Amino acid sequence: MTLVSVIGFILIVVGLWGMLTQRNLIKIIIGFSIIDTGIHLLIVSIGFIKGRTAPIIDTTISKIDAVNRVVDPIPSALVLTAIVIGLAVTALMLVYAINLYQRKQSLDINDFEELKW
Repeated sequence: MTLVSVIGFILIVVGLWGMLTQRNLIKIIIGFSIIDTGIHLLIVSIGFIKGRTAPIIDTTISKIDAVNRVVDPIPSALVLTAIVIGLAVTALMLVYAINLYQRKQSLDINDFEELKW
């Protein structure tokens, strides 16, 4: 287990703790973003193989030898896509938080009881 994997797990736990223990909507959204970053680090660390190079096939690496010398590009592509999706979801959550603040003048989650059953 590499240092990046450990940091990813720590970020996931810290973000989960932040989401479950905080009452402020902005702090909950920050916890979500921290979890998102931890997952990205974890995926990148899983896809990394020591001693291999970037998945760019040119004249320095033959096409036959590329399987043994390059890293799998799928985890990196998935992380890039996840970053964009995470940014969009975070922006949407912040817009909802702003809208809720304008209606109730509070960001405390206990002040919103309309949808509780």
